[in-house]
Amino acid sequence: MFKKLIAQAVATAFVAGLIGALGGCNTMEGAGKDVERGGSKLKNEAQEKKAQ
Repeated sequence: MFKKLIAQAVATAFVAGLIGALGGCNTMEGAGKDVERGGSKLKNEAQEKKAQ
């Protein structure tokens, strides 16, 4: 139950951040970079949780 709640909170925060980042982009190249950075952070977080 608790893990599901945390997973939903993380997903919601990621989507909100992604929308905010895309809203701040002026070009598709900038949007691609923002999405790539968000994906990298999510991947790193997943690897940290997996290592625990």
